[in-house]
Amino acid sequence: MSRWFFVVAIVLAVGAPARALAQDAHVGTWKQNFTKSKQVPPPAGPQPQSVTRTYEVFGDGLKATILIVSADGTRTTASYSAHFDSKDYPYIGNPTIDTIALTRIDNHSFKSVNKKAGQIIASGTNVVSRDGKTMTYTSKGANAQGQAITSSVQVFEKQ
Repeated sequence: MSRWFFVVAIVLAVGAPARALAQDAHVGTWKQNFTKSKQVPPPAGPQPQSVTRTYEVFGDGLKATILIVSADGTRTTASYSAHFDSKDYPYIGNPTIDTIALTRIDNHSFKSVNKKAGQIIASGTNVVSRDGKTMTYTSKGANAQGQAITSSVQVFEKQ
């Protein structure tokens, strides 16, 4: 009897991290709500038509694909696959960022640090609401022109 208890305990312990990640509230597709989003100072140039983020499980981390449709309809895709170990991972397709480092807070939130050529460009926190319908990315850093962004709040809605 105790042998079976031991086997069941090991199976449950090994499966726990996978279940915890599978429950990560970020997994899914999110579309930015520009009406609820704010940046100080405001972004230069026209607002994009849309920004869509898709998060998938990547081992014990996340794979993110970001699709931006600019005001003129040009589509740009950026992506990264990163573990929650605070180490830098490649961020592909964004001319202002070349690495990202993630640190998990809990299944609804994580911190990120974006760098270009080893210099921190922005850092922030990504939080999914408890009802799983809204994701908010709050950050500080610099824009593509190098100007300081004192506050940026991007609000996304689950699709």
